[in-house]
Amino acid sequence: MPKRGKKYLEAVKKVDRSKLYDPEEAIKLVKETAPANFDETVEVAVKLGVDPRHADQQVRGTVVLPHGTGKTQRVLVFAKGEKAKEAEEVGADYVGAEELAEKIQGGWLDFDVAIATPDMMSVVGKLGRILGPRGMMPNPKAGTVTNDIKRAVEEVKAGKIEYRVDKAGIIHAPIGKVSFDDEKLQENFKTLIDALVKARPAAAKGQYMRSITLSSTMGPGIKVNLQKAIGR
Repeated sequence: MPKRGKKYLEAVKKVDRSKLYDPEEAIKLVKETAPANFDETVEVAVKLGVDPRHADQQVRGTVVLPHGTGKTQRVLVFAKGEKAKEAEEVGADYVGAEELAEKIQGGWLDFDVAIATPDMMSVVGKLGRILGPRGMMPNPKAGTVTNDIKRAVEEVKAGKIEYRVDKAGIIHAPIGKVSFDDEKLQENFKTLIDALVKARPAAAKGQYMRSITLSSTMGPGIKVNLQKAIGR
């Protein structure tokens, strides 16, 4: 077990591990217990009652957080002609086709989100082994394979995030920075939870949401009152 620093150990003392905190309380406590000297990300971990091994119980989608994540997303767009011009006009950081694919195959990964027009997937498909494991492969379900380049780029720049259940049945997602106002973090948190509730697969049986934990990048986990979080 890794040795914890003095600041972390002091932060842990402020958290009652036996208590389920209301979302508002949890967010305040996350900010109080962030031990690092940098602006930590506030993260949510949601344990779902699904079996990700079954295709009909996958939970995956996107949501635009009203106040963004606090991180400037570098967007790469695979497109040609008018669609490439459109991408440049709405602020995509990198726009290109085969030359960008070759650059990525050479080890360049200086971007956060990749978007592609459908006609470029024959080029992008060759990058699956590189982009797939990093969660950066353009995908129609995530809205990153589309002809509506303008909307796709604008949504990412506005704070669109992708969520996907992992092998343990947990969704991990950022909802902002410790420096955000409490109200902004609360609104982002509610937006994410509402999206996850709507994304419940028809095949999921029993209790869908099992637990919610909030934390900062370097801080302790804080358990959230599930019923208060989903508005019941």
